[in-house]
Amino acid sequence: MLKKPLHVGTPNIGNRETFFKHVNDMFDKKWLTNGGDLVQNLERKLEKFLNVKHAITTCNGTRALEIAAKAMDLQGEVIMPSFTFIATAHALEWLGITPVFCDIDPESFCIDPSKIEDLITPKTSAILGVHLYGRACPTEALQRIAEKHKIKLYYDAAHAFGCSRNGNMIGNFGECEAFSFHATKFFNTFEGGAITTNDDTLANKIRLLVNYGFEDTDKVISLGTNGKMNEICAAMGLTNLEAINSVVQTNKFNHILYGELLKDVQGLELISFEEGERNNWQYLILTLTSEYPLSRDELIKELEKQNVLARRYFWPGCHRMEPYKSRKTYSQTQLYVTETISSRILILPTGSAVTANDIHQITDLLKSYSTDTLNR
Repeated sequence: MLKKPLHVGTPNIGNRETFFKHVNDMFDKKWLTNGGDLVQNLERKLEKFLNVKHAITTCNGTRALEIAAKAMDLQGEVIMPSFTFIATAHALEWLGITPVFCDIDPESFCIDPSKIEDLITPKTSAILGVHLYGRACPTEALQRIAEKHKIKLYYDAAHAFGCSRNGNMIGNFGECEAFSFHATKFFNTFEGGAITTNDDTLANKIRLLVNYGFEDTDKVISLGTNGKMNEICAAMGLTNLEAINSVVQTNKFNHILYGELLKDVQGLELISFEEGERNNWQYLILTLTSEYPLSRDELIKELEKQNVLARRYFWPGCHRMEPYKSRKTYSQTQLYVTETISSRILILPTGSAVTANDIHQITDLLKSYSTDTLNR
């Protein structure tokens, strides 16, 4: 048994002295929220890092998805994958928009473009792609479909901060992209998010929506809400952005080490990433095949006994969760690839909280379960 529990998504934390310096500056200026210097600085640095015209920070990633949909005036139906965190669907449902769940590609685990057009109806207003585990959606194919049917295209990029597609940073695709900077994410601001876009008009609408519709002091010109990031979260973001290269290196090292130690274990397949693209290596994804003697859920229970708290991302799919599964429309939804993949995926601990020795112990356990079970 490992001495301490190892969780999936343990926060990466940058230099504490840098963080406290930002916090002291905040206290000295007595400006805690409402677009202070720290938020403005973070937004400019995000724009530079992502090579995007506009990065508008938000209080969390779910709010970013809601505000993005509102800014694009979406209504009716939006086609999206079911294989994602439930917030992606809830953000639409919250606004009275109907999520239409599409199956995924068996190789990338992202939305399958070949399945989308059969789902388009006169009510369809957009496609919402989800970049999963740091692997980008097939952006070119999705763009062609959106243009052909004259509907909007945007992305949930919660898993893909710091990743690229054909050399272009995630954040530059579709009408806009929504990020989550939750504590469990590769890059975190305690809690937070952002919307990125290269469209000046859309960026202006997003900024209005984030701050109650205020164009200027005492001048409200549109509907809006409170979606602002505060200064303490921006301080964490600035701190972690400085440390981001170190975190990437750690994640990549962990991924390579896991791969080397598990390469001869039958029935366990480690997710791969496209060479030549930038990646954050945030998630350590294993797919269990029929050659492994334990089921995915049996393996999770065995690992838990040893203080290895693995996770199921994303089981059983949004269409099998409430409020969607109880509705007749969704109960008849058949997403074969989604349901197959979601029953086989296992996420293991990685990140700056995991040492090489931890990885050796975890992989030894995975090997032992395979050998012990086969020898029974």
